[in-house]
Amino acid sequence: MTRHGGRRDASRRSLSPAPPATGAGNQQPAVGVVPVMVPLSVLDLATVASGSTPARALAETTKLAELAERLGYKRFWVAEHHGMPAVASSSPPVLIAHLADATTSIRVGSGGVMLPNHAPLVVAEQFATLEALHGGRIDLGLGRAPGTDPRTTRALRRHGDLHAERFPDDVVELIGYLANIEGDGQVLANPGRGYLPEVWLLGSSLFSAELAGILGLPYSFAYHFSPGHLDGALELYRSSFRSSVFLGEPRVMVAVSVLCAPSEEEARWLAQASALSIVQLRTGRLGLFPSPVEASLYPFSAAERALAEHALSTHVIGDPDTVVRGLGELQRRTAADEIILSTRAYSYEARAASLELVAARWPGVSAAAAAAACGTVDGGKP
Repeated sequence: MTRHGGRRDASRRSLSPAPPATGAGNQQPAVGVVPVMVPLSVLDLATVASGSTPARALAETTKLAELAERLGYKRFWVAEHHGMPAVASSSPPVLIAHLADATTSIRVGSGGVMLPNHAPLVVAEQFATLEALHGGRIDLGLGRAPGTDPRTTRALRRHGDLHAERFPDDVVELIGYLANIEGDGQVLANPGRGYLPEVWLLGSSLFSAELAGILGLPYSFAYHFSPGHLDGALELYRSSFRSSVFLGEPRVMVAVSVLCAPSEEEARWLAQASALSIVQLRTGRLGLFPSPVEASLYPFSAAERALAEHALSTHVIGDPDTVVRGLGELQRRTAADEIILSTRAYSYEARAASLELVAARWPGVSAAAAAAACGTVDGGKP
């Protein structure tokens, strides 16, 4: 990383001992005219809606994971957030253990764990335990943002370093506990070495994109809340990529907000709740996720309306034709190897219907579901 001076080479030596594959390190993948029907996955926040409870939200997330598996989605990730009344996924390792036990074949993981909030050894042992229990199905997505406000960040970290400056070193340290990489005087994690989940770096800016490339790790970009850096981050990741013991060529996932309903009108009605939720978040008025009725009655100011419309402009909202077309355009733009869908809606039924409608129209998902129904999918394979 250029920002960390000498750490760039140190990180590469620690995690990328294999020489770059010929022609693989810096090539830009060709972006075809027709979108490739890449795998789709699900990112969930255990949404606590108005009138609901965290317990109900977690139960609905479990049902959604079971549904995503039946429909043929590749992964089901949950994200770490704190101090947010509408988000119950504050403890990804605990929730992932429950979701993995409730499913049999879909990959489950974090999207992500905010590593600066935790000691790398603790995260390593948590996810090595998950991998030991559910071999070949666990993903560890790592982010460097706090996932909360500064006051809660201080409560989580219990010290003054609120800027995640150690993130590159912490990533290397964490993977060192799990991978077959020898080190002098290394602390033993148990479970640890030999129980390595699939590690991803998550990002919404250029920082993690470059780090993921240098370390030879797969990279997931948070287009769902930071669309402005999408093209630059993916270009930097691919140009920085070095083949590693984990990955021979760049591997990109893009996270996008999606809300699909039988009609455009219904989808737009449901999306009002997201608009109000965004305004509440951006103006510091956190609360439970509102209903469409509550959103329809809310007196948006001109500035709030503009804020919501700008945020929703990169969401993929509409009927199945509109949504599939939008996902195809995003894949064509990014040459993503996978797209992960974040669906915020007031009711479980609306979230489930959105996943069902997309899966029915996206061949890669429907084909995986059909194969699973025939017993031909090996749940232990990524």
